[in-house]
Amino acid sequence: MARILLAEDEKAVREFVRRALEHNGHEVKAVADGAAALQELTAAPYDLLVTDIMMPVMDGIALALKASKDFPEMRILMMTGYAAQRERAHNLNLLVHDVMMKPFTIEEMAAKVAEALGERAG
Repeated sequence: MARILLAEDEKAVREFVRRALEHNGHEVKAVADGAAALQELTAAPYDLLVTDIMMPVMDGIALALKASKDFPEMRILMMTGYAAQRERAHNLNLLVHDVMMKPFTIEEMAAKVAEALGERAG
């Protein structure tokens, strides 16, 4: 399965997504903000970055811009609970695989991750 980096500032959401992805066989490293995610990306290779858009220190948009430049082969999947943020992220449609609206189910997350990884492998 894939190595996934998860960046989400809300602990409950971070743990929910981490457990769901691990249940699907992925190796997951979870961090609380974009700056920690960027630091982790330089330490180890990842197949997929799953990031919230609204986070302290460095938001998901800034993280996606930097990560896509430094790690162009890595896929990026974003999450948000705010419709306006989803529109902001869609301006990055060449860099970001998709934007998931919160709340979502485990099944929806698993399907989006599989889709993102399938495109990467294909």
